[in-house]
Amino acid sequence: METSEAYLERKRDEIRLLNNSLTTPLALKDPRSPSEFVRQKFRLTAALKAEHVLGDWTATETDWAGAQHRSGPFEFTYDYQRADLDVRGPSFYELNGTHETVYTGSGMAAIAALLFALARLIDHADVVLPPGAYGETQELIEGYARHLTLTTRDRPFEETSALGSLCRIMWIDSSSPDSSFEAAIHRGNSPFDLVIFDTTCLCASSGRVRRVAEWAERENLPLVLVRSHTKLDSLGAEYGRLGSVVFICDKSGCWAPKSRFENLPTEMRNAVRLFGGAPLPAHFPPYVGTTAYRELTRKRMAAIIRNSRRSSRYLATSLPGLTAELRFSHGLYVTLQGARPLSESTARKAAAAMSDDLGRAGLPIRHAGSFGFDFAATEWFREPATGRYFVRISVPDLHTALWDDLTRAIAEWWTAHEGRQGEA
Repeated sequence: METSEAYLERKRDEIRLLNNSLTTPLALKDPRSPSEFVRQKFRLTAALKAEHVLGDWTATETDWAGAQHRSGPFEFTYDYQRADLDVRGPSFYELNGTHETVYTGSGMAAIAALLFALARLIDHADVVLPPGAYGETQELIEGYARHLTLTTRDRPFEETSALGSLCRIMWIDSSSPDSSFEAAIHRGNSPFDLVIFDTTCLCASSGRVRRVAEWAERENLPLVLVRSHTKLDSLGAEYGRLGSVVFICDKSGCWAPKSRFENLPTEMRNAVRLFGGAPLPAHFPPYVGTTAYRELTRKRMAAIIRNSRRSSRYLATSLPGLTAELRFSHGLYVTLQGARPLSESTARKAAAAMSDDLGRAGLPIRHAGSFGFDFAATEWFREPATGRYFVRISVPDLHTALWDDLTRAIAEWWTAHEGRQGEA
């Protein structure tokens, strides 16, 4: 359990880190509540972005001024941003060895560019995706990547002989159940040719990321990490729309030399250029890379996961028959169902109504379609495997007693309404 005093001091450290990233820090009042921290944090991120734009006013699409462009520890060089932006700076991950990073304008831009880069290197491949993987990833592969055949399988190593392609890609997704993750990295003699790991729902310093990297190295498998940095990498402030693809190099320091994937990083950069998926320099958080940033991020993630476990236990007993999934492997959110099935529309309305009612009661909850905030966030949620709709509660970084109070309020609200916005 985290006390309110420990929580307040930790939040003040986050505010100090953001404020000290400004050339001229703001004069701020000492915040005493989660809502005050939220307002200060989003105000500071806006000030940081404004300072970047005003201070680096020559950073237009074309580098007509020949200036050196920066955002905190990140340096940018380019002739034309959309086509040849080069980024140098600290990694969001904490990985040993050599790796090459290509940044994009979002997590989905990273995934899309990677999939279409693969089309330049292979005629066809089977992609084994675990159930529960991010729904838009499945939608993208099925609808637009005709060179890929998608198979959803809980245990990716089973029945690989049935795959018809000469190229096999295993997709690991941080939003999938623990069983598929463990089945992947506890098996030797991998039948796959490439591993892609979407790490979006894990802390960038997560031990799972390191374990996958170590497993891929043992199996001599080329490994690609894809990630949206908007969710968990900016201290809950959604600093900017930013994604990346990281190519984990082998011991020789090259990307899969003399293999069919040797030119994948090059093709990835070409895809980003041609699809217009490059990031904006202003979207790189200037406070990334420091020891304080990494420690505060780890503490935030630990608090969210602790809160998730507590709410999962409570909701399981207080809302019999009205919960969906409570134990996602990433520990970032839980889902509720109504007495009658929900549509996308009715799930959206239920999420908005609950956050509005509880928010008016002074509780830190809002209607927002992401996770990793300093407040609870409600939104509709579609379960990829079944297509059913639920209401998602994104677990916040709050001190234990306050989160317990909010969890009880959520359960009481849901019990009183019983998902009456649902449809028969």
